[in-house]
Amino acid sequence: MATDKVNGVKWKGFYNLTFRWLKVFLFYLTVLSLCRVIFIEILQEYIGNGVTAGDVWLAVLSGARLSIQTAGIITMVIFVPYAFTRLIYKKAGYIVLNVLSGLVAVTTAVLFFASIPYYHQFHSRFHQILFNAVNDDMYALLISLVQEFNLPLRLCGALLMAFVLWWLLDKFLACQVSERLGLQGILSKRGKGGIWAERILVIGGLYLVARLIFFGGSLSWENSVNWENAGVTRDQFLNEAILDDYQAIYRGYRMNGRLLSSEGLDFTPEQVRDLAAHMANRPADSNNLAVYLTKNAQGSTINKPKHIFLVLSESFANWPLLDKYADLHIADNVKKIIAGDDTAYCGTFLPNGGSTVSAVTGIVTGLADANLYLTTMPESFSAPYPTALAPQMEQLGYETNFWYAGPATWERIEPFTLSQGFDHFYGRGDMPKEATGSVWGCDDEYLYQAVLAGVQVDKPSFNIVLNVSNHSPFNVDLTAKGFDSATVAKALPDSEKNNTELMTQLGHFWYADRELGKFVEAVKQKYPDSMVIIVGDHAERYNIDKKPNIYERYGVPLIITGKGVRENTFIPAAAGSHIDIGPTLVELIAPKGFTYMSIGSSLTRSNTMGVNYAVWLTHDYYGEADTLPLTPLLIEGSQDPGIDTLELQIYIDTIRSLSWWVPKYGLILDEVLPYANGR
Repeated sequence: MATDKVNGVKWKGFYNLTFRWLKVFLFYLTVLSLCRVIFIEILQEYIGNGVTAGDVWLAVLSGARLSIQTAGIITMVIFVPYAFTRLIYKKAGYIVLNVLSGLVAVTTAVLFFASIPYYHQFHSRFHQILFNAVNDDMYALLISLVQEFNLPLRLCGALLMAFVLWWLLDKFLACQVSERLGLQGILSKRGKGGIWAERILVIGGLYLVARLIFFGGSLSWENSVNWENAGVTRDQFLNEAILDDYQAIYRGYRMNGRLLSSEGLDFTPEQVRDLAAHMANRPADSNNLAVYLTKNAQGSTINKPKHIFLVLSESFANWPLLDKYADLHIADNVKKIIAGDDTAYCGTFLPNGGSTVSAVTGIVTGLADANLYLTTMPESFSAPYPTALAPQMEQLGYETNFWYAGPATWERIEPFTLSQGFDHFYGRGDMPKEATGSVWGCDDEYLYQAVLAGVQVDKPSFNIVLNVSNHSPFNVDLTAKGFDSATVAKALPDSEKNNTELMTQLGHFWYADRELGKFVEAVKQKYPDSMVIIVGDHAERYNIDKKPNIYERYGVPLIITGKGVRENTFIPAAAGSHIDIGPTLVELIAPKGFTYMSIGSSLTRSNTMGVNYAVWLTHDYYGEADTLPLTPLLIEGSQDPGIDTLELQIYIDTIRSLSWWVPKYGLILDEVLPYANGR
């Protein structure tokens, strides 16, 4: 009897604490959601043309999902110290609760009032530039805030809002909601079974809310919402509005951290000059890198196509194209393209890095991965780098478009690509309304549908198309698409025949291959004088072989198909990486004498080496890029023609040094004042 009473007291205390915790959570989730609505209302002038009420509601609801995590963190900041202090001394617990809720209220209100002028100024919620303020003249910054943004008036408004929030939360916590609604004890009145049912219900509800907080508005990570994938509308302003102020600051913090972690490489200006001169096969007689990077096209080898489509395909590795995996039948459509007499294929090709963003930066800027996070560097948004691809394609007469199946906010891809010279960017919000997909973007078929519908037949265009379906969470309905898992299973080793996770991964490669085949066929029918380039963004995500060699682990295919292309378009010993796509394309289509700038080289002329952040690759060899001395390993099935490891090391150093120097310091080599020279 006494035990039951004690347990009842303990349970009542736990019940009350849980209900208070939920109250704080719901209160701040409501506050953050209301702030988002007010933010959109005040700044509605930034909403683009063609945006509907549905788009606004999508932003509000997506933002509410994102703010579930923010509200959960706020609740823990307030509630954990309160709960612990309350156990020691009840009155002290209430003091801690009031102080912390007041501090959170002030922070929330100040951030909200600051977000309005911040967006006016930067057309963005809080981002990486916020963390650069510590390097500014703080006095001048304060004067600017006072004179230009009415700091005293805004601060007064924020403090008033903070007091109202603090007062409302205090009243909400004091209100006995459970008693008013008749919730407390409603099951326990039915006896012992009811007591346990009530406890299970409360603990289950607490667990459900905790999962929603932990996974960002979802019950699992596959569908979680975070600052990187939140931009699901077709409007840049609404995509920014989805982020609450705390999430926006966290984005800025992460972006700034990535920038600060760019350790750089240890090359002197003299070394950079000598390496550049060696690459250009000319004397090292200039401190202007433009002298060494500028090339003259040797004359087109095919008639200039009306449209060019560069498909950057998610996780599209080269190993499924190898003969040893032919029985899997997951790459039959791309193999059929390769077998055509209008197609060139290079199977010794490396991605720029191990992530999609590295692939994007490598192709868009022409710069190799060199310990710099280009999508966070302010220089990337001031002007295109001199080796950027889009401006050079524009000089050849093309309108430049970047098509991405996912949210425009991912890795700041929209402002990054536009800043690097692309005329237009199309993201998740521009895809068909009926499109299915994952948290990362729409399924490939809908992306290709949008591209085919959006490219005008008579207007020459260069299009980069970045898909996402072959990426976890793997949620394409493979059965509905017709995937024959039984055939694939037969070709797997006995140890993998029942590996459902691997089967799902292989099925998504099959789906990506199928949609690529359909897209290429549709392009050739609709735009007969066109060219399609297919390349994987990276490869090292899954293999059948649990210990794949470097060639199978890292390699991606490079495929060019279209009118005028031939099997022997690439030189016999061709090998390269993402930074070589631009010069290869220019040398294929540009008239003789056309000048362009690149660090990479054309696979149609001379390029026989590829390197990225980890490994190197030639037509016959591969190896790790950071071992001394370099240790070449022969690709299975290749002959042994020999390799000059010294020249290979010089090539690796050249690519890395130039790709490090140019984005940080520009084209001028200056030992004393490297930062003083512009691009």
